[in-house]
Amino acid sequence: GRVIGKLLCSGEKEVDLAVQSAKAAFKIWSQLSGMERSRVLLEAARIIREQREEIATLETINNGKSIFEARVDIDISWQCLEYYAGLAGSLAGEHIQLPGGSFGYTRREPLGVCVGIGAWNYPFQIACWKSAPALACGNAMVFKPSPFTPISVVRLAEIFTEAGVPKGLFNVVQGGAATGQFLCHHPDVAKISFTGSVPTGIKIMEMAAKGIKPVTLELGGKSPLIIFSDCALENAVNGALMANFLTQGEVCCNGTRVFVERKILDVFTKEVVKRTQKIKIGDPLLEDTRMGALINRPHLDRVQGFIKQAKEQGAEVLCGGDLYVPDDPKLKNGYYMRPCVLGNCTDDMTCVKEEIFGPVMSILPFDTEEEVVERANNTKFGLAGGVFTRDIQKAHRVVAALKAGMCFINNYNISPVELPFGGYKASGFGRENGRAAIEYYSQLKTVCVEMGDVESVF
Repeated sequence: GRVIGKLLCSGEKEVDLAVQSAKAAFKIWSQLSGMERSRVLLEAARIIREQREEIATLETINNGKSIFEARVDIDISWQCLEYYAGLAGSLAGEHIQLPGGSFGYTRREPLGVCVGIGAWNYPFQIACWKSAPALACGNAMVFKPSPFTPISVVRLAEIFTEAGVPKGLFNVVQGGAATGQFLCHHPDVAKISFTGSVPTGIKIMEMAAKGIKPVTLELGGKSPLIIFSDCALENAVNGALMANFLTQGEVCCNGTRVFVERKILDVFTKEVVKRTQKIKIGDPLLEDTRMGALINRPHLDRVQGFIKQAKEQGAEVLCGGDLYVPDDPKLKNGYYMRPCVLGNCTDDMTCVKEEIFGPVMSILPFDTEEEVVERANNTKFGLAGGVFTRDIQKAHRVVAALKAGMCFINNYNISPVELPFGGYKASGFGRENGRAAIEYYSQLKTVCVEMGDVESVF
């Protein structure tokens, strides 16, 4: 609850300066070879790797997540830069032979100045997920972090500069919705990549449409986690905890609708509650803390409101859900709560339909595979889904039937940078990570070459 720093919001003038600066840097960066860009990205990855502890500490102070998790975020960040450094030198088009010795070819070209708008749950990591493929393809980027977590992305900008990118290639502007609007409407912005809520994603898409700008939207989720009775129980319990309580439950792809086959419902629920009650809450900078503070007071109140409403609608609080006050007096005004498990849930409850974005797990029983697949897909979202079973044919059959962009079999919330990440339906479109992201940060030019005389029809 304490102020750790003050930043000025970027207005229209500052946004324009950032875009013009990025536009100038783009002219230099886009003319480099892929291998030249690769060396700079590798140097940035090296700096992040060497400063892992310092950046992780900064991120924990910035966001409230445990230092244990923040280190993982920073590792994923430098791995992302390394991955796209490896791809930068291999970006190429095609040669196509045409009749009579003529031929055509395609060129993969950068878009120009790309805008990244980040969320507050993974501030540094999201900035790397967006900037690494953008820069590898030869683009410049102006990045706006969430006003709730403005700090660590500034460090990333400094690291890129240290690594040798042209001045202004990766710019950071600070602010809220107004700053985002200036970015989306700017005529020199070529593309917008946004991570955040569905309502904001809709507004960004509307603004981008006016300039016919391509967008990547990574939005919310209410993902199903399906636990079959033939699962390895301890592994499934671990998966459910990973799917619900990372970063205080503030994760868009969390599997918060936990469907459990009825014959193991009691034993699974008992074990999940026992494990949830043991989660160490408190100072996120301490090594043994596994759950830190939520992002701010309004969000904490919102999560509490969902739990209150769940009880009113007939759900049973099996553990947690109440506010937590750490013993350390300097943390007494922190935004802490105990992780919550809800039982006796039904599909029509608000806590099962709406994204809570906090440490709240809803457990729902099911009887058959066909039934659970239909219920799992009965949502406007489609970001992720998970299946725990020893029957590998059933696992592949179920994930094939799930309408979700990121599916997990016998694990959850694993996001290797080599694999594309993104959603179906209201969870957005476009992909981050993997080779797929290259498609969203570049464009194809086709060149047709005639080796003979033009045959005129006139």
